[in-house]
Amino acid sequence: MTGTWLRTALLLGLLGSAAVPTAADAETVVLRGGSVYASPDAAPLSDAVVVMTDGVISAVGKSGDIQLPSDARVIDCSGKTIVAGFWNSHVHFTEGAWRNAATAPAAPMTAHMQEMLTQWGFTTVWDLGSNPVDIIPLRKRIAAGEVAGPTILLAGNMFPKGGHPVYVPSEVKLPEVATPEEAAQWARDYLAMGEDGIKLFTGAFMGDKPVINMDPAIAKAAVDVAHARGKPVFAHPQNKIGVETVIAADVDILAHTAPSQGDYTPEQLARFKAQGTALIPTLSLFTTVVLIPAVTERLVAAGVNQLKQFSENGGAILFGTDVGFINLYDTTREYQLMHRALSERQVLASLTTNPAQYFKTAGKGRVEKGLDADIVVLDGDPVSDVRNLAKVSTTIRAGHVIYQKP
Repeated sequence: MTGTWLRTALLLGLLGSAAVPTAADAETVVLRGGSVYASPDAAPLSDAVVVMTDGVISAVGKSGDIQLPSDARVIDCSGKTIVAGFWNSHVHFTEGAWRNAATAPAAPMTAHMQEMLTQWGFTTVWDLGSNPVDIIPLRKRIAAGEVAGPTILLAGNMFPKGGHPVYVPSEVKLPEVATPEEAAQWARDYLAMGEDGIKLFTGAFMGDKPVINMDPAIAKAAVDVAHARGKPVFAHPQNKIGVETVIAADVDILAHTAPSQGDYTPEQLARFKAQGTALIPTLSLFTTVVLIPAVTERLVAAGVNQLKQFSENGGAILFGTDVGFINLYDTTREYQLMHRALSERQVLASLTTNPAQYFKTAGKGRVEKGLDADIVVLDGDPVSDVRNLAKVSTTIRAGHVIYQKP
């Protein structure tokens, strides 16, 4: 059942944990003169200083109140806004730039990473479906400082039997599961190779043929394995049946809204709330799949309404774009569409505090002393205009500048 690529990836995952920058690689970075939002619901601290040492925020305060280390790299942030590093909780490293990532030259990968992710402020991403033979080495090279990029978390995919989506080339071998036992074994194999979660296609799009949905018992078997190991499970629902499977199987995160299902029902919303389900809207995705403007607008409007329902129901909203599957790298459109349902501060939370809390990464999500030095510097205030979230001046991961606007 386990294919050649999975055995190879399993070996890669067992060779050792990702390398991390050594103390010799560390630097002290100071951001001076900007306004800091410590969290999305905080008031801004103007004319501030943020000091980062050895990958950790070592000081935050007003200019003049913080003594700057003599050996620090100082970045002038006058007129700019400083926030916590962004999460994109739905990406794919499936483009040609990531093939042979273990041995490919670092410079082209860093350049494509900038185009795709780092110039948009992303310091942590969830890869919801790529070839682990490439991506496990890629994230090790990022952690070692060879490639400038975000922290990558990986989710292994499973599809229902016969559910090879029409948008995936037929020659690509996919892990289709027919029984609960197969799903449980795939989940164990994925987690053994070092993946951080599971993604289930509870509905597979088959073009002009009916959607193929995953049996809830099969989905639940994978969920049980993941939850026993403290790992999250994402789901790709295509229709109402797929959404119902998410609920029945106790899946953690909806990887998309599902416009074809219409509004969420009161019963669905109650179950989402009881189970602590989170939602990744991916609204801009729906602007790329249909070329008829009226149809596009109906899809987007349905997705926006689901987002509004979900948020008002108290569910966690996580930012994600499905980038890599689509090549719409610019995040402006996603922010604008989300803003139809959410406030500016809620959109900022979907990028920062929400994922940090949901994925239990206590060191991320805020700009506070003692937390990870994952920081984004913006050219404008995102609370006054949501589009400013896409106007990134500098991206810093673990205290290292991984993008700076020319």
